[in-house]
Amino acid sequence: MELKKVKEVVITPLAPFDFDSTFHKPDHFTTGDNLWEPGIRWQTWNHEGKSLGLKFANVGTIDKPRLEISVYADFEPSEKYISALTNEIEYRYNLQLDLSEFYAVFKKDRTLSPIMQKWQGMKPGHPSSLYEYLIIGIVLQNTTVRRSMQMFKALIEKYGKGLLFDGKELYCFWAPGELKNVSIEDLKGLKVGYRAKSIKMIDDQFAAGLIEENDLRKKDLETQRTELLKLYGVGPATVWYLLFDVFHHLDFFNHISPWEQKIYSKIFFDADPENPVPVADLLKYFEKYGKYKQLAVHYIWEDLWWKRKNENLPWLEKLIRV
Repeated sequence: MELKKVKEVVITPLAPFDFDSTFHKPDHFTTGDNLWEPGIRWQTWNHEGKSLGLKFANVGTIDKPRLEISVYADFEPSEKYISALTNEIEYRYNLQLDLSEFYAVFKKDRTLSPIMQKWQGMKPGHPSSLYEYLIIGIVLQNTTVRRSMQMFKALIEKYGKGLLFDGKELYCFWAPGELKNVSIEDLKGLKVGYRAKSIKMIDDQFAAGLIEENDLRKKDLETQRTELLKLYGVGPATVWYLLFDVFHHLDFFNHISPWEQKIYSKIFFDADPENPVPVADLLKYFEKYGKYKQLAVHYIWEDLWWKRKNENLPWLEKLIRV
């Protein structure tokens, strides 16, 4: 579907703001719904059941941020629609997060200080809705990054929508409930294995209105955690990701997967990934970052993946297996 430019919006993120490290997270596997180059990100977006193409352009500086958003669609959106879309973009990308206290508290931290200086203005955020994040989380379960990428590509090309905008061809996520006429056998035909049932059940739960993301955003952390765990196939690892990436809790950190355990052991303790530091010891170590422990680890984690873009890290490549 070819889209035309229908609106241009300007957002002023709270300074400091770094465009590239906020809008491009090298640790996120390629999903076919976005493209990035320095200063620009193209992203598809399903808003209120409508497929959009968005072009984010950095037209400001770290200290005087200015974000230009071009909206592409096959319809003429109302001002109310654009306002709601803009608010959603600001929320998901955490554009108004105040980083000043975080920087002040840890400005002398030996590990964190140089990374904060390098990535000053990096906001933790994610472009996906709760539903989309859950689907991505399901295909990430118990497999290699390469296999996850294959599964997601098969899903979005089958059930998503191909969009052409600003000279880019990308796929847009389907809306919650759009898999109602899709069987588990249909999903298994895309070689997603046991995950077919989880994908189908999640879609059914959203279609039935058993969870409403906007309402859940207003709840406290424990309520959010409890409600998320009621969703089919959602366990402690998925909840941890959701509470940080989707609901922006900067201090919730109570789970480490075996894969992350190996990486954390290397970057924080220079330990052999094949003989990793016990999870309990890692969690205890992160307590020193207090209410910002998840944000602190995010900065250190993202710095590692940016390094991977520019240099060869054999130990990390061995663990990723893209």
